Amino acid sequence: MFAGAAALLGVTAGQAQAAEVAYATKCVPPSGIGLPDVNGTTKVEITAPATAKVGDTVEIVWKFTQAASKNPDIIDLPANSVQPSGTLKAAGAQTADIAMQGPRENPAIPKGGAMTLSDMKGTLKLTAAGQVTLTPGAYVVNALSTDTKCAPTEAVQPAATLTVTAGEGSSGSSSPSGSPDPSDSSSASQSSSPSPSDSDSASSSASPSTSGSPGQTDFTGQVVDVPYTCQSPIGEKKATSPVQINAKKNGGSYDLTVQFKKSVMDSPIDIPADSVKPSMQVVLGGSDQGSVRVTGPTNASAVKQGDPIEIPDLTGTYKPGATGESTLSPGVLIIEALGTTTTCTPDSTSVSLTLDTEEQASGASGGNGSSSSGGSTSGSTSTSGGLAETGAGDHGTLKALGLVAGTAVLLGAAVFTFMPGRTRQR
Repeated sequence: MFAGAAALLGVTAGQAQAAEVAYATKCVPPSGIGLPDVNGTTKVEITAPATAKVGDTVEIVWKFTQAASKNPDIIDLPANSVQPSGTLKAAGAQTADIAMQGPRENPAIPKGGAMTLSDMKGTLKLTAAGQVTLTPGAYVVNALSTDTKCAPTEAVQPAATLTVTAGEGSSGSSSPSGSPDPSDSSSASQSSSPSPSDSDSASSSASPSTSGSPGQTDFTGQVVDVPYTCQSPIGEKKATSPVQINAKKNGGSYDLTVQFKKSVMDSPIDIPADSVKPSMQVVLGGSDQGSVRVTGPTNASAVKQGDPIEIPDLTGTYKPGATGESTLSPGVLIIEALGTTTTCTPDSTSVSLTLDTEEQASGASGGNGSSSSGGSTSGSTSTSGGLAETGAGDHGTLKALGLVAGTAVLLGAAVFTFMPGRTRQR
């Protein structure tokens, strides 16, 4: 199976070899869903060239013949919703941690069924002559954007040995090589995505926009990176998203538009149209106090598996409750869909926009910010209603999610976990 890979990578020697090892493994399910840790046995077959030479880059295949844990008896996993990643240890003449990852390809897995994981692949550039052993280690099972982390609980035996001969001009040095360890869930399940801290803004060096010119009506806020902790019916996620608040003066009030500058993560399954409703509390500071609720439309069209999911522009009306210099900052984001509620709370926030305001009757000061629907809000946000109240102790939330054909599972951890994707086109 390595003939094509060998030709591409310049491996001219050796027949490919495969060997299986089994090792005791502890798997830790996602936090917040009430499932216990699982102790089981992982069986892995490693395939690699038997021989190669210094300077070659060889491809290695990790095949699961048995995963340590099964699909919990809670929800059915749809086809192509599970992705494995892990770390293969190279030792001997050369030491390296080799990042392995498989595609998100699997048959539908019923409740309580065996986890069927795709083959993982990785590459190693050979830097020293001698024997190089290949030993499987920790791995992560990403299912519908929740991570189950599995690690050996005993010493693992090598699954394959590669004989490396000196190439022309090779010094035979044993400098380490390989890829970073992907066992951290944020990189293992989304290795092709940019870092959540990356932003196309210059918010760290610029000050927030402020009104000041006589007659000015349009005010552009600064893009600020907001680190969120998102609590969903099936767990907690942390990520950072760049957000911008803009305003247009309308009499004594301001029409607000909140924009997310990057799409959220790609959808692991199809999402129906008109099923996602976002809203946010814009936090007021400076002369004014309270918050203003802004909302966005539901998704107009279905989102296909693998397509990016975007938060639309959120709009609302700010009626100042104080005269002076008032600041506007991104606050709590709420996502409601199909009876579920996901709450994303900023770990810290920064001012995006500063306005010179004049107090209006029934304005925002004291926590009476006006919303686009005409209601009043305060700085706190309720998450009551929907599946968030069903409780995770008896797995009620996940059972309820299973009743909506698996689509609502996304609403807890996949759709609304802020992960950078493609920049929105405006």
